[in-house]
Amino acid sequence: MAPDNTDLTGALRDFVRTRGAAYLADPNVTSIGIGHKVVDGRHTDQVAVQFTVGTKVSLEALPGLNTTALPESITVAGVEVPTDVLERSYRPSFKVVEEAQADDRKVRIDPVRPGVSVGHPKVTCGTIGAIVYDKADGTPYVLSNWHVLNGAAGVLGDEVVQPGAYDDNRVDRNGLGKLTRSYLGIAGDAAVATVVGRGIDPSVLGIDVAPEDIGDPELGDKVVKSGRTSGVTHGVVRRVDTIVKLDYGGSAGVQQVGCFEIGVDPAHKPAGGQISQGGDSGAAWLFKSGNGRPAKVLAGLHFAGEGSGDPDEHALACLPQSVFDKLQVSLRRPAAEDIEAAKAAKPAKAAGYDAQFLGLALPAPGFAATTARDAFVLNGSTKIDYTHFSLALSTARKFALWVAWNVDGKQMQKLARTGLQFVKDPRIPATAQTGDEVYKDNRLDRGHIARRADLTWGPDAQRANRDSFYFTNITPQMDDFNQSMRDGLWGKLEDAIYADVEVDHLRISVFGGPVLRQDDRPYRGALLPREYWKVIASVQGGALKASAFVLSQNLDELEALDFAEFRVYQVALTDLAQRVSLTFPDALLAADTAPATTGAPLTALEQISWS
Repeated sequence: MAPDNTDLTGALRDFVRTRGAAYLADPNVTSIGIGHKVVDGRHTDQVAVQFTVGTKVSLEALPGLNTTALPESITVAGVEVPTDVLERSYRPSFKVVEEAQADDRKVRIDPVRPGVSVGHPKVTCGTIGAIVYDKADGTPYVLSNWHVLNGAAGVLGDEVVQPGAYDDNRVDRNGLGKLTRSYLGIAGDAAVATVVGRGIDPSVLGIDVAPEDIGDPELGDKVVKSGRTSGVTHGVVRRVDTIVKLDYGGSAGVQQVGCFEIGVDPAHKPAGGQISQGGDSGAAWLFKSGNGRPAKVLAGLHFAGEGSGDPDEHALACLPQSVFDKLQVSLRRPAAEDIEAAKAAKPAKAAGYDAQFLGLALPAPGFAATTARDAFVLNGSTKIDYTHFSLALSTARKFALWVAWNVDGKQMQKLARTGLQFVKDPRIPATAQTGDEVYKDNRLDRGHIARRADLTWGPDAQRANRDSFYFTNITPQMDDFNQSMRDGLWGKLEDAIYADVEVDHLRISVFGGPVLRQDDRPYRGALLPREYWKVIASVQGGALKASAFVLSQNLDELEALDFAEFRVYQVALTDLAQRVSLTFPDALLAADTAPATTGAPLTALEQISWS
C-alpha cells in the first residue's frame, strides 16, 4: 500500500536530512529541498525533490564543471518522486549598497524593536528579527543572524551596536548590549545579544505585530517580513526541508544550513521586484492569517537571498524551532516560578580557585595571543568559578582551556558520587558546552580534569562534589584510558607528592587541562584531545615548587576507538606553556623542578623530581 501524503512528506524530509549532505558535496549543487516542480517557468502542483545548481548545462558539459548528472527521479518510501533542477546560487544577506538617505530603520532608537538596523561593530549591518527570552532566567535578547551579530571576527561577549556600523560609524555611542549566544550550522544562522540601557518594544516595525509563537512552514504558506533595507515585503513558501550550501568566507568558510525558501507573493509584488536585499539578514518572517493580516506566529529567520546575477527573486529563512533550541530562547518570557526554579538549579556563588591558597600570589594561567579571543566570557570575565576550582572555556572547542584548583589534604573528605549526574552549566549556553551527545553508545568516558577527590574538602565538600560534574570540567576519554589512569601514574600524581615530600600545611594548587591541537581527531562533531597536561604547585620548607606533566596517548587507531600507549612525561614548564598557548606566573616558572633531561616517559612515581 502506498503511503499517504503525510507519510510521504515525512519520508521526504528524512531523505533530505540524511542524504542531502552527500548531494551538496558536488561543487555545482547549491541546495536540495522539497518543492513544486517547475515546468516552463511555472510552478506546478507536483511535489518534487528540488535541486539547485550554480550552472545548468548539457550532459556533455558536466565533466567540465567537475560535476555529475542528477537523477530524474528518486524512490522514497516506495514512491517514485520526480526531481527538478533549477539554476540558482545563494549568498548571505549582509552586503549593503549605498543608499540616497537614511530612514527610521537605520538610526539609533529607544525603545529598540524588530525591523531596525543592528550589527557587530566589525560587520556592516543586518536586522533585528525579534525580541526573545532566555528559557531559564527570562533575560530579554534581540535575535538576529550569526553573520550579523557575531561574524568571523567576533567572539561571545563582544558589544553589539544599534544601528549597525554601516548606518552610523559612531559605534562608541550606539552600544546595545553583549553578544551572548550564537550558532552557525545545519540548524541555522542565528545569534542573540542583550539590551542594556534601552527599552524594548517587541512589535515589528512596519507590521506592528509581536510574534508570540513559532510555526512550521508548509508549501504555499503566505508570509511577511520587515527588513532594514527592503522594509515590509510579502512572500510565499515555495520550498521546504531544504539544505543550502553558502560560503561565509573567512574562518567560517562553506556551511550547510537547513532552511526553507520564499518566493515573491504575486498578489503583493515588492517595489523594485525584490523581497529581500543586503541588510535584511536577521529579519523575522511572520505567517499571514486567512484574512491576509500578519499573524503572531514566527515562520522563520531570514538569512540569505539570491546570488548576484540570479534572475530568480527569492529568500531563505532558518526554521525557528531549530534556532531556538540551539540558542535556548523563547518568544515568551518564562513564568516567575520557572525562573526561580532555574535560579535554584544554578551553581551557588563560589569563591573558585584561590590564588593565595599557598600563602603567596599564584594566579591562574593567562592567555597567549592565540588563545585570548577564544575564551568564553561569562558576566564580563573569562574565569568561571566553581567550588574550590575555576576554569576558562574554549569557545571553538567547547572544552576547558585550563582548570585551576586547590587541594587541602588536612580537610579532605571521602564522599560518594551516588546520584550525581553530569550536567551542563546553566549559566553558560548549552551550545557552548560539549555534553552527552559525544558520550552515548560508545566507550568514551566522561573524564574529570579537576579530580573529584581533590575537591571534596572543607565545609563546602558536598557542593564541590556536585560542581565537579559540570561538563565544563569534563573531557572525553576512552574507558581504558580513564580507568587505567585511575590506578596509573596520572591519577596518582597529586597523592604522590604527599607521600614523597614534606608539603607545608598539606596544601597544593593544581592546574590542568587538555592540549587543544588543530589536528586532534574528529568524532561526532568534537575534536578529541590526544594529550593532557597538569602542573602541581606546593610549598616545601617555605619555598615554592612546581612540577609539570603531560600525558600523551596514541590515537592512531581512533577509527576503531582504540586509545592505547598512555605515557606520562615530566616536562619543563616553559615548554608546556608554549605547547598549550598559555602563560604561567613568573613565580611558578622560577619554581620549576623539571630535571635537565625530560625526554623519557615516567614508568614509576619515584622518577618524578618534586624539588
